[in-house]
Amino acid sequence: MATHVNQSSLTRLAVSATLHCLTGCAIGEVLGMVIGTALGWSDLATIALAVALAFLFGYALTIRPVLRSGLPLRQAIRVALAADTVSIAVMEIVDNAIMLAVPGAMEAGLASWLFWGSLAFALAVAFVVTVPVNRWLIGRGRGHAVVHQYHLAHGTDGTHDSQPGHTTQTDHATHTDHAASAAHDGPAAHDGHGDHRA
Repeated sequence: MATHVNQSSLTRLAVSATLHCLTGCAIGEVLGMVIGTALGWSDLATIALAVALAFLFGYALTIRPVLRSGLPLRQAIRVALAADTVSIAVMEIVDNAIMLAVPGAMEAGLASWLFWGSLAFALAVAFVVTVPVNRWLIGRGRGHAVVHQYHLAHGTDGTHDSQPGHTTQTDHATHTDHAASAAHDGPAAHDGHGDHRA
């Protein structure tokens, strides 16, 4: 029964992390596709712009809350790189592969249902594919598991250790379960985590 709860918590965290990445990717992807299509750029140039903007907005959405936890900008950027790079890369590969695979999607105008329908479908498939990737990363203390400690630190009394890369000596599964509990139970769950500090 405990294993079932742990696995459910891990899945919820993975879905949440993927939605976070999808938001940044969707903003960058749509903006890049719109600009490239409107300017009549080649498929390669349009995709390059869309991918660059997807990474930019994806990282920005992670950096902002990490900065609020008190981390300096340079360290916040490192956290974002560690948390989002794999997730965004997988999402962009799947998304753009589908856009290229749909006949006429990249050449369709901005007023075409084919363009917007293909883009929406591509992002939806990318989300489904990326959830298990994030689940695997979080289960091993990587990906968005790196960000959770800073989310937990934000809003505390300042006694929580928020140095970059800081983790307790508990195993990754326990840390993941705690992050899931904290997300649902609020500050009380975090207080329990503080007992592990040296």
